[in-house]
Amino acid sequence: MEKNEKQPSFNRMYSWPPLGIEDTCVQRLWQALCSRHGREAQEQLAEAHVAVAGLGGLGSNIAVQLTRIGIGKLTLIDFDRVDITNLNRQHYFLQHVGQYKTEALRKILAMINPGIQITCITDRLTPSTVIPYLQEANIICEAFDEAEQKAMLVREVRRQLPKAMIISGNGMAGYGRTNDMCVKRLGTHLYLCGDGYSGIEGKNSVMAPRVVLCASQMANVVTSIVLGGKP
Repeated sequence: MEKNEKQPSFNRMYSWPPLGIEDTCVQRLWQALCSRHGREAQEQLAEAHVAVAGLGGLGSNIAVQLTRIGIGKLTLIDFDRVDITNLNRQHYFLQHVGQYKTEALRKILAMINPGIQITCITDRLTPSTVIPYLQEANIICEAFDEAEQKAMLVREVRRQLPKAMIISGNGMAGYGRTNDMCVKRLGTHLYLCGDGYSGIEGKNSVMAPRVVLCASQMANVVTSIVLGGKP
């Protein structure tokens, strides 16, 4: 970071509706969600607080899907900015290139559901920040890129926040092999989504269809946990 660059914002809570959105818009959306999902289910979704750690291909798409179904609170965590190479799979647009992912995604989610409460944390998630950044969330979605980061978060959440549910994405590179993507439950508080083996070695790369498929699996697990179903 350059010396004169503005420092990122930390732990910013945004209250809705944002500027330009009338309360009636939020009310109409709430009524529409209840008509689609049922009022009881919608109330359960509205009470949930989900943290998304990493706002790349997995995290940005998870957040969008959870916002569409009316999850009440989201904590978004990422230190990085949007790069043009992210646009092949991440839920950003050309206008967001150069912006912090937390801020860019907040704006996108506000256009989908202005009733959601969002906390943006523009910082790296480390073992020492697991409790202050994640302790208020009922469910945590691990959506990092690096295997070491993934393992660290799962390990530290299980150690420091043993009652939290954690959902991790593992193996979504390349294309094809759709039926290899699955959900595995490991113990009472941990779910793994993806094929569990595909990395980005050699010519393999991360492409939107499989990345979004894994993100959808993770968002579906969140929904099933909140509504008391079987993921």
